[in-house]
Formats: sequence, C-alpha cells, structure tokens
Amino acid sequence: QKISRQVFPELLASIRSADMPLFHVVDGGEYFQDYPGYKRSVSLAGPQPDPPEPLEIDPVLDSLKRFRSENVFTGTHNAHDVARGFNRLNFLHEAKPVGDEGIAENGHQLAALCRDTGINHLIYMGFAINWCLLLSPGGMAEMQKYGVMCSAIRQAVTAVENKETAREELCKEVGLWRVALAFGFVFDLEDVTSALQTL
Repeated sequence: QKISRQVFPELLASIRSADMPLFHVVDGGEYFQDYPGYKRSVSLAGPQPDPPEPLEIDPVLDSLKRFRSENVFTGTHNAHDVARGFNRLNFLHEAKPVGDEGIAENGHQLAALCRDTGINHLIYMGFAINWCLLLSPGGMAEMQKYGVMCSAIRQAVTAVENKETAREELCKEVGLWRVALAFGFVFDLEDVTSALQTL
C-alpha cells in the first residue's frame, strides 16, 4: 500500500504531465475490458497468435502437476482465498487508467501499443518485480523477445517475498539485480521524476 499511496500518485502525475505514453498491463478478468485504452490495444494488435503447441502430458507429469497444485502453489488450502482475490481484481484507485491510456493483457497487445507510439524501452512499476512484471504476459521476458528494453523503478516495485526475505525485501533486491543484468536498467524514483520535469 505504501507504493500505491505514496509513490504512484506523484509518479503517474509526472508521467502524464510530461505527455509520456503510459501503459497498463493487466492479468485476467474482465474489469478492464470497457476501458477505451483496452479497446485500442485490441484493435491495434489484431488477433492473438496461436500459442506454441504444448508437449504431450503423460500420467507421471500429470500426477506431478496435480501434486504441485494441491500442495505447493497455490495449494488446496489457499484455493478459496485465491478465488476470492481474483473475483475482486481491479485497478488500484491510484493507478486507474486515465483517458485512452493503453491497456494490454499480453505481450502481443503491449507490442502493438509500443509500435503505435514508437516506444522501444518500457519502464515497469507495480507488483511484482520477481514474478508478474518479469514473467506474466506482457512482462519483461516476453517483451524482450520483441526487442524492447525493459527497466524498472526501484521505489515503485515490490516483490513476492517469503517469511525469510520479507523484512529485508531480499526477493525485491534479487529481482532488481536480475532486471539490471538481463533486461535493462534500475532507476531511482527521484531521478525519473526529475528527468520528467525537464520534458
């Protein structure tokens, strides 16, 4: 909540004031489908390409996947809470799209928005630098395949942590290190907002 309440309002206002393109990447649900920015990205992108054909799943792999789903991630004991959370999925109040800001639910749509606006360097903010921003559709791993440089703002991201890492935000630090090594740069918030004020 600290990032959404203390970082996003000023940062997003600075981006909008500088007239920089601002894209929102979403992950599932229908809450975004009536926004003009989503309709624009769908129109620009055209039909989604066919996914790669998956390898055949044998009984051993099927058993391993079922065991993992029931006992590791997300676990049967978490299923109800996860379903409740996804049913309430929506934009953070502080990060709701304004006007026709682009909204993409996958890399195909995000790449179309990038092409349309001449963007070849995305700077990510939000949740989570070691998961969604990295590996979800429209995340850095996918966008790098389109030739896009992908960076992040240190103070505008958080990470999936565990009880051993949460206090020191170690997973966030490792996630940022990975961004710097494999995808682009890690910027400090103050440097970004200062640069935006000069535009």
